[in-house]
Amino acid sequence: MEENFNMVAKTLFGFEELLEKELTQLGAQHVKKGIRNVAFSGDKGFMYKANLALRTAVKILKPIHNFTVKNEKDLYDKIYAMDWTPYLKPTGTLAIDATIHSDLFSHSLFIAQKTKDAIVDKFRDTVGQRPNVDLKFPDLKVNVHIDRNQCTISLDSSGDSLHKRGYKTATNIAPINEVLAAGLIMLSGWDGQSDFMDPMCGSGTMLIEAAMIACNIPPNLMRKEFAFERWQDWDVDLFEKIEESLLSKTRDFHYKIIGYDKAPSAVTKAKENVKNAQLEDFIDVKHEDFFKTQKSGDEKLHMVFNPPYGERLNIDMELFYKNIGDTLKQNYPGTDAWFITSNLDALKHVGLRPSRKVHLFNAKLEARLVKYVMYEGSKKGKYMKK
Repeated sequence: MEENFNMVAKTLFGFEELLEKELTQLGAQHVKKGIRNVAFSGDKGFMYKANLALRTAVKILKPIHNFTVKNEKDLYDKIYAMDWTPYLKPTGTLAIDATIHSDLFSHSLFIAQKTKDAIVDKFRDTVGQRPNVDLKFPDLKVNVHIDRNQCTISLDSSGDSLHKRGYKTATNIAPINEVLAAGLIMLSGWDGQSDFMDPMCGSGTMLIEAAMIACNIPPNLMRKEFAFERWQDWDVDLFEKIEESLLSKTRDFHYKIIGYDKAPSAVTKAKENVKNAQLEDFIDVKHEDFFKTQKSGDEKLHMVFNPPYGERLNIDMELFYKNIGDTLKQNYPGTDAWFITSNLDALKHVGLRPSRKVHLFNAKLEARLVKYVMYEGSKKGKYMKK
């Protein structure tokens, strides 16, 4: 039996509860929510499973050492004192990533450099050979986290951020991060039991994440590589067993997922990404201007989208957001409409009262995820607080 060990899953601000729930449902032990992270424990197979299956995690770290640190020399000495041979061959390659929240240190790049020096010096002094640095495809990616005077050294089991699912080859202006898209859809309560729409779908990220949630498809099946595949204890048979187990839990989906965009280039890119994700059976992308559309049929519709904020596009934002409100009110009865925006002034011009507001960040932009409930029975749109 593989032994359990502690791990940390990193996430975006506001997604901690979602990630905590995901980990618990996946079978993690000792799950504990932090800020932008969730700590948990599991064995090697669970580490593989977490990387494959978590929708709201951006990294899975495996802490291997923790100590207090006073200055750069102290950091160097303590990292030098560690035994690195279980993790890296002297002929191997490494990369260091550092994050700092401390008055004792100011430059994360300098801390990364010091850490690298300590590791390679230790190999050179003990075996006469030293590993090289490879920032793109290292055999070992080491994460250094300093919080005040506490230093945690972890192995990065993911490598590239887990938002890089592997299906997106084409992107539009201001594409939404895949982890952010998945988290927004999960926060909206989407359960795959109705039609889904993204009326401003861009390169199709929201549509693809919604389909994977509805069908319970692991989000990272298409990734080219995880960092743990270069570790010395990499177990390909175990990994394939975990993959098969996750795939056996996928489910049927009996509704429609629809994407609109008024830019032909966006529609082309979205279709390409949907094809890459092998989800053409579930997703239909159309060249439409949302403001000229209306809901087809009386069935319940679940809508999640990421409208322009005015950051990179030259649009009259007040009029644009007024048009969002008018279109929902007049043309989309029986719809739960959710969207994220960092343009809080423009939001006031929607002209509807949101039934929910969630405080989030889109990259470094402070944002709100808002919900508008459009009730059936009146073209004027009887909306009210839920």
